[in-house]
Amino acid sequence: MSLWSRIANVFHADRLHREIDEELQSHIDEAIEQGRDPAEARRAFGSLLRQREETRDMRLVAWLDSLRADAIFGWRRLRKSKVTSAAAILSLALAIGACTAAFRLIDALLLRPLRIAHPERLYALSRHGVGLDGKPSSYDSWAGPVVHLMRAAANDQAELIEVSYWERSDLTYGSDEEMEKGYLQYVSGWMFGSFGLRPALGRLMTGDDDKSGARPVAVLSYDYWSRRFARDPKVIGRTLHQGSNLYEIIGVGPESFTGTETGTMVDVFFPAMMHPSANRKDSTPFRTLVLVNPGVPVEPLRQKLAAISRAFEEERAKGFTDMPKAKIASYLNEAISIDRAAAGSSNLQKDYMQPLMALGTLVALVLLIACANVANLMTAQATARAREMALRVSIGAGRWRLVQLVLVESAWIAILAAAIGAAFAWWAAPFVVRMINPPDNPARLALPADWRILAFASALTLGVTFLFGLVPALRASSVKPASALKGGEDPHSRRRLMHALIAAQVAFCFLVLFVAGLFVATFERLSHRPIGFSADRLLLLDTVTAHAQQPAYWNEVADRLRAVPGVETVALAGWPLLSGYQSNNFLSLNGGPPIEPLAFFLNVSPGWLETMKIPLIDGRDFRADDVDPGAVIVNETFVKTFFNGENAIGKSFYRTYPRRIPSTIVGVVRDSRYNGMRERTKPVAYLPFRRNDAKGDLQPTRSATIIVRTAGANPLTLASLLRREVPRIRSEFRVSNLHTQQELIDAQTVRERLLAMLALFFAAVALLLAGIGLYGVLNYSVVQRRREIGIRLAIGAPASGIARLVTVDVFSMVLAGALIGVAIGMASVRTVETLFYQVKATDAGMLLLPALSLFAAAVLASLPAVLQAVRIDPVNTLRSE
Repeated sequence: MSLWSRIANVFHADRLHREIDEELQSHIDEAIEQGRDPAEARRAFGSLLRQREETRDMRLVAWLDSLRADAIFGWRRLRKSKVTSAAAILSLALAIGACTAAFRLIDALLLRPLRIAHPERLYALSRHGVGLDGKPSSYDSWAGPVVHLMRAAANDQAELIEVSYWERSDLTYGSDEEMEKGYLQYVSGWMFGSFGLRPALGRLMTGDDDKSGARPVAVLSYDYWSRRFARDPKVIGRTLHQGSNLYEIIGVGPESFTGTETGTMVDVFFPAMMHPSANRKDSTPFRTLVLVNPGVPVEPLRQKLAAISRAFEEERAKGFTDMPKAKIASYLNEAISIDRAAAGSSNLQKDYMQPLMALGTLVALVLLIACANVANLMTAQATARAREMALRVSIGAGRWRLVQLVLVESAWIAILAAAIGAAFAWWAAPFVVRMINPPDNPARLALPADWRILAFASALTLGVTFLFGLVPALRASSVKPASALKGGEDPHSRRRLMHALIAAQVAFCFLVLFVAGLFVATFERLSHRPIGFSADRLLLLDTVTAHAQQPAYWNEVADRLRAVPGVETVALAGWPLLSGYQSNNFLSLNGGPPIEPLAFFLNVSPGWLETMKIPLIDGRDFRADDVDPGAVIVNETFVKTFFNGENAIGKSFYRTYPRRIPSTIVGVVRDSRYNGMRERTKPVAYLPFRRNDAKGDLQPTRSATIIVRTAGANPLTLASLLRREVPRIRSEFRVSNLHTQQELIDAQTVRERLLAMLALFFAAVALLLAGIGLYGVLNYSVVQRRREIGIRLAIGAPASGIARLVTVDVFSMVLAGALIGVAIGMASVRTVETLFYQVKATDAGMLLLPALSLFAAAVLASLPAVLQAVRIDPVNTLRSE
């Protein structure tokens, strides 16, 4: 009989039994027909049951049949104890779902290769050294000219590809009134060919499209073509405006490719040569990807590229006449690294690698707590089934068969939990992604449920089955029939195992609560850090013009907006505070050499201090005729840093790059946050919005932020009105983006808010699971010791003594687990301490809070068991025993 027939017979047992019975009966009938006595024929044939079993074992796969039988039996047991099974399945489902969701995020952001030819050969160049602020720095931006030099040098070993940082910029397909936002990326024209990509429509860019003087062209991503144009094939040949350039759409990229910036799906690709800073030696707008040729060693290639880069920077450094020599030396000594970039390269990867790993660790701990919970439950059930197991052994069941029986029941729990957990993971992963960035700049990750996720979920389910089911299975299989059938099996060994699992649960739970407390404290302290200005009712209008406009026109727009009903004050700035933008320079005092540290600058209009509600301590605000270079207003830290806290009004300094530019201090203001909530207060100088160029002529401005403080509590109520009003005042002006100052502040703590929220959620889950586990062990202990407790009550033991008897062992395990958790927490928290802000693992509050939470959970979990114990009726209990 073939193997497939034997396997099929396993699932058609009734039919097989009928066939066997008919065959056996035909043999007997044949003997009777030959003249033998029927009774004698049956005796000669032997036991029909034995013959049936032997024939049956030959016609099917025996181990598969036993597995099927155990699966049916296990399902019946789950249905018999619905409440207990449901609790185990739901707790495991939450943990498995959280683990799967975390893996989906980690896989999408850090592990999943780009869908290009040979992603394993893709690398990214980066630089590491000491920044101008004296702190360790790492960055991956490069100037276009040096990339071309390195590409020429490595022509026979690798292909170098320029990829700009993504930009959320204005696009126009028709009139200016139809302006819309799109994610743009400037890339080397040969990128598509090097990656082995083929167009979904039209053609892709080539190296010829990326040459100076070439016709401006654009390639749409398949995702953008589907969303924006509904896959209209007539898009080829259309034109779009971006800035002052007009591009022709030549093709649509493949469906599988949305750029190399993992976490952002690029809408439109432009040639790298079209980037405004493509040929500047002093600007670094590009990442540099390296597609290494087969068989080429990476380290010699890195050394060659590092030598080219250093020679280029040494030549540039000859012009750094007004930079401290130590800073120049530090700049030139930066190390060049070449790192794998099979999954792409993006800031999102750098910002969220540690948080995702921390999140993965938390959900793994929650999974271990859930597994310990179910393991305790299975151990208690195994004890209750000791007589059943003893009977199975007595009639010939082997130890492996008992292990299989319990493991199959565990598998049912794990499979059902995995199915529910899959639904949770399907919802949870996109939910977390939506929270990563602000609404106007959302992260977009591909989260397919493909074989990678299926393989992880299957492996996790199998691992969980063995994790919580193996120990109870081995304990159940070690039953001694004689002792168990007499009721004499020692229950203390069972309790010792369950107490050990409780200690493990508490240790893991303490660790989760401890880390969650650190994340929550970080978010609270960072979000409540003083910012030095009032963000209430501030509306920010990022405004651009087709061509740079004189300051008088910008002032005209601001003056007209002040007359709009509901507007309180209006001011102009180069960019908003806490937007992430910055400008810095070295200073020279009294004609001396450049000094450290760096000073930071922002151009603002008269009235900006009043609009931002930044107090003026000394001196005056800007006047309408102030111009840069000339008058300057500085903050307190600037005065302390460069003038030792003395009266700075009337004192002068020079900015040293690109030329010596004089400024005279006319005012001093309170400190405020400049471009980050985590940063130390920087020495900041505010410059007049009106600027002169090197010739002394007023310099026109193409973009600035109009800052509006509204009279109403919600500034967004004026958003649409002001957006329409700006181009009405002057047709050259357009509002490119619009948001509130509070949104910028909230964006500064997106990562911390996400970690705090998720950590708090998993801390609550871990505490709940630990409490359920404690309750289960205490309840089991009371049931097993009913006779002992009844005797103690009969001889006069007080209720306090009974409570101590029931809880002392478990509470000692809670204490031991908490101490283990403290040790593990202190040792492991160092790996994520860069995510914390003004909080330390050694703070008393950070240790006391999880300890008190665990103690409270233990007390609550012990109350039902204690009440059950003290209410035992000694007479009834001893009579039943």
